[in-house]
Amino acid sequence: MKSAIIDTLPLFPELDRLLLDLLRGLRPADWDLPTVAGRWRVRDVALHLLDGNLRSVSMLRDGHFAGPGPASAAPTDVVTYLNQLNQSWVAATQRLSPAVLIDLLAHTGPPYYEHLATLDPQAPATFAVGWAGEAESANWFHIARDYTEKWHHQQQIRHAVGQEAPLYEPALYGPYLATSVRALPHRLHHVAAAPGERVCFEVTGPGGGCWVLHRESTGWTFGLEAVTDPARLPARAHVKVAGPIAWRLFSKNISLADALPSVELAGDQQLGQWLLGAVAVMA
Repeated sequence: MKSAIIDTLPLFPELDRLLLDLLRGLRPADWDLPTVAGRWRVRDVALHLLDGNLRSVSMLRDGHFAGPGPASAAPTDVVTYLNQLNQSWVAATQRLSPAVLIDLLAHTGPPYYEHLATLDPQAPATFAVGWAGEAESANWFHIARDYTEKWHHQQQIRHAVGQEAPLYEPALYGPYLATSVRALPHRLHHVAAAPGERVCFEVTGPGGGCWVLHRESTGWTFGLEAVTDPARLPARAHVKVAGPIAWRLFSKNISLADALPSVELAGDQQLGQWLLGAVAVMA
């Protein structure tokens, strides 16, 4: 089944506004708080968001691709390349004050959004969404992927300072989840199953939903039916994840052991736990 378009583009200005309001309200000590993003502090995550704006405008709008790319298209080489690229930027920009960083984020967000608005949603994107297992992606999916990047990095900052609620609004969290679950069929790619078998992935709370994957002769795909009562839908495995945990699983910001108390698994337990390892980032 061909995936329906997820139109996240109109949400970029609001997401940027919320970020700027958040950063402008931080106390000096907040900038050095640890986050769930590994060794990165609040400051480092904000710097990474700035890099996303600048690098995307430079490459996609201006055609400026500096330096060699990954050693190969293999996922491990791409992840290694991106990690090195991200860390070199964060290290070099430690000299920026919070005020300068906020000004630069305010200045670079609109040009990036304006460029995205010029793209044909159905045309091939410059970069495929690798975590979904695609070798070529449409622009709408590339834009939605970038929305999830902006969403989850902002939420890493909000998690660190105890201000997560605004991004859990259904209008913002729903599109994040609807995009991120596109990692699920790829996660199940090598899982053997009889045609017609189903797996359900449910996220509870505001913005959540239940996504059903069907096994067809060509592989796993999202089903067509609307799921109003997931408990009554026969499925080989049914995974139910609490909303505040789902984004951390998709962004690889929580271990399975720490997530399991907030997860309900029904049916095939091993398959359910395997599905929880799906990530919607290149990591």
